[in-house]
Amino acid sequence: MKKFLIVVDMQKDFIDGALGSKEACAIVPAAAEKIAGFDGEIFATYDTHFDDYMDTAEGKKLPVPHCIKGTEGWQLNKDISAALKSRKFTPVEKYTFGSVKLPELIRKAAGSDEFSIELIGLCTDICVVSNALLLKASFPEAPIAVVEKCCAGVTPEKHAAAIETMRSCQIDIL
Repeated sequence: MKKFLIVVDMQKDFIDGALGSKEACAIVPAAAEKIAGFDGEIFATYDTHFDDYMDTAEGKKLPVPHCIKGTEGWQLNKDISAALKSRKFTPVEKYTFGSVKLPELIRKAAGSDEFSIELIGLCTDICVVSNALLLKASFPEAPIAVVEKCCAGVTPEKHAAAIETMRSCQIDIL
C-alpha cells in the first residue's frame, strides 16, 4: 500500500508571520519530525496569493495580506524546509483553502495501488479541514487521517472544533 503525507501550508506567515500564533510555532518540531520519519510520498501545499490579495473575496473577509508569492512569508518555515530538503516532495500551490489539484496528483501518484493519506499543518480549521474533506470526498474508501499534534488552528477552540468535524466525517485522528 502506498502512503502519502500532505504537509498543509507550513509557511512563515502562518507560523511566525502575518497570521502566526504560539500554537503554530509549537507544532513545528513535531511536524518536522513527522516529515523526516515518513515512509512514503510527500506533497506540500503552499497557500499562494498575489499583490491583488486585498481585492479578492478572501482578502475582503480576511484583510491581512499573507503568503504573497515571492515574499518571505510565502516561504516554508526553515525547520520544515530543512526536513523536506532531505526528502523528495511535490510542491502544490493553492489559491484558496482546499486544493482541487491535490486529488488529481494523488490519483496519478497512486496509479492502481491502494493508498492511505495523512495530513499535517495549518490551519486545522481552515486549510487542513478543507483539504481533508476534499480528499475524503475524492477517495471515500481510502484511509485518511490527520495527525493532531502536527496541526494548529486559528485558536485552540477552532482547532478542537475542526478535529471533531473531521472525526464526524470519518477521517481518523491520530
